[in-house]
Amino acid sequence: MNTYPLKSLTLEEATNLQFKLVDSITRFFPGNEILTRGDLGVVKGLNQPITTKKTEETLAHFFGCESALLVRGSGTNAIRLALHSAVGTGKTILVHQAPIYPTTKVSIDMLGINTIEANFNDLSEVKQCLNKHEIDGVLIQVTRQKIDDFYDLEELIGTIKSVDKTIPIVTDDNYSALKTKGIGSQLGGNLACFSTFKLLGPEGIGCIVGDKIYLDKLKQENYSGGGQVQGHEALDVLKGLIYAPVSLAISSKVSEELCDRINKGEVPGLESAFVVNAQSKVVVINLKENNAKKIIEAATTLGALPHPVGAESKYEFAPLVYRVSGTFRSANPLAEDSMIRINPNRAGVDTIIRILKKAMSIV
Repeated sequence: MNTYPLKSLTLEEATNLQFKLVDSITRFFPGNEILTRGDLGVVKGLNQPITTKKTEETLAHFFGCESALLVRGSGTNAIRLALHSAVGTGKTILVHQAPIYPTTKVSIDMLGINTIEANFNDLSEVKQCLNKHEIDGVLIQVTRQKIDDFYDLEELIGTIKSVDKTIPIVTDDNYSALKTKGIGSQLGGNLACFSTFKLLGPEGIGCIVGDKIYLDKLKQENYSGGGQVQGHEALDVLKGLIYAPVSLAISSKVSEELCDRINKGEVPGLESAFVVNAQSKVVVINLKENNAKKIIEAATTLGALPHPVGAESKYEFAPLVYRVSGTFRSANPLAEDSMIRINPNRAGVDTIIRILKKAMSIV
């Protein structure tokens, strides 16, 4: 099976990204403020904590974009708010011809947005669709929605903008931010959205990075104290982001080595393996028998995680042995019994191989 996972950062590139973020932080925070837990509430004149404002300025500088906004509701609400601001209710957006991520589908329905599909792997079809229909915006999920997806984010954005420079493009960068060469708003899009929880940050905090005109609107609407991301949470976002690139680059390297060793027949009962973004960069394994559920159950007793928490969150250091993602199951209903996926998280290859061998011997 041919798969086209996103190209991950090398360890050296990830290290440089860590250094770049620390440099940005020192441009906006004096050292004595770094060693605090930040402030709280709607500060007069700002309507948000000073620490949160400085964090957002830091993130905008780090990503080289006009503005950044931290929001409650993780990546899901980041996408919802981005669509609300850049597209609006009752409008029409272009999406990939594939199962839409379930939480994103809920947001689209809540906003009364209509969708028109085009195969993002075929740029000529994307152009034709934009020329044929009245499209108010585009939503691009950066990670793969189907196993055989291969579209390049920068190339896709460039194609869309070549047809209509004014059309707002919102990118769902969950599972790809700080793993690849850039987020959507760095590559020509208007708003890039991701969860900081997936980047070793605090629970429930999402981030939107991009055009000031859209983010200013959201900041004006978020006037209540309860809607603010508090200072200590904003600092925790930065602390997580500092360590995320290197950790994720190591995990990507482990995935590739694990895939290679499985394909060399090191674990009996496993037919083949391939690296794929589903949605995190993981190893998906074809089984010789339809015993995925039994393998997952056995692996759990041996120390593997039984389910994701935030997909590579700060809690997930043991390897995840789990069913393939919902979008993949929608595309292939048989996959639930015939495939498993493994996210190394912070584990090494030898640990994962040991768990798989023992699990296979149990089932």
